[in-house]
Amino acid sequence: MFNIRLHRARKAAGLSYRALAQLVGLSQTAIKKYEDGIMMPSSDILIRLSHALNVRTEYFFRPEKHALEGIEYRKHNSLPKKRLDAIENEVLDHIERRIELEELFPQPPVKVFSSVDGLPKLITDMNKIESVAERVREVWKLGLDPIPDLIDTLETNGIRVFMIDADADNKFDGLAASINGMPIIVVGLHWPGDRQRFTLAHELGHLILKDRLSKDLDEENACHRFAGAFLLPQTSLMQELGKYRNAIELKELGLLKEEFGLSMAAILYRALDNKIITSSYHHKQFKLFRKLGWNITEPGQIYPTEKAHIFEQLLFHALAEDYIGESKAAELMNLSLQQFRRIRSLESSY
Repeated sequence: MFNIRLHRARKAAGLSYRALAQLVGLSQTAIKKYEDGIMMPSSDILIRLSHALNVRTEYFFRPEKHALEGIEYRKHNSLPKKRLDAIENEVLDHIERRIELEELFPQPPVKVFSSVDGLPKLITDMNKIESVAERVREVWKLGLDPIPDLIDTLETNGIRVFMIDADADNKFDGLAASINGMPIIVVGLHWPGDRQRFTLAHELGHLILKDRLSKDLDEENACHRFAGAFLLPQTSLMQELGKYRNAIELKELGLLKEEFGLSMAAILYRALDNKIITSSYHHKQFKLFRKLGWNITEPGQIYPTEKAHIFEQLLFHALAEDYIGESKAAELMNLSLQQFRRIRSLESSY
């Protein structure tokens, strides 16, 4: 158990044998022997390892119960294996702590994800995805208004969302997986909110459209279309822009982005998909965005990032009901007891 945990923590930290050995004052041979299960560290070395890897010592002895299944990255071809390993191990740690917390409750605290009724069995036309997105909104009772808290919406409907510190890799654009049959979506913690929201909606598209697309439809493009339609439905789009436009002001795009949490570039694609603007006008605007660097950083205020509240809410619920004590709560939050007590007393934020 310890050797597997050490290996995972080292991978999550993106450290080589040599780098970890230098941090704790050992040889890389010793680190490898720990990971191979040949040796066990003394208590003082265990503490040094936990500090170097930014985990509590209890982490090393948590039972191995779970494995990620069906991992799919939105973008991964240019990410080195070292970073992919780090991302996957960081994600697995978040998931394990979340599931361990949920298992403390007498009754499951989170709804089980189920497919949406009333969807077509086979989608042969990309335009049909508009009605699919609206059907999901209808079943989930979202109406056609902007979705203010997308993470909460997904969690409420049985999709667990995790946020990781992937800022070093602008090429990482989210992943979807499952564990014990439960769907999971992962996004970057510090991305702009519109990027987080599009990734979340895109991965929802994979879940909703799975096995429904005809062979001639590209799944990634279909999920892009679903994401845009889910965040800014066709009816709402036409109410805001009208049925046909010769041009759209930049400020209009900015206001819609502020309202619906969808990037200006994605709103232009929505207008193109729904024939509100012509392909020539869209191409002209696309070239302008690239020329001015707006394809990387759009002008105006950055859309606020999404917030993931459910883990902390469940944890303090469990603490209030005496399902766990302070020490276990601190362990699940990967904090020292002193740090946890400050958060519990509202002296600081997590």
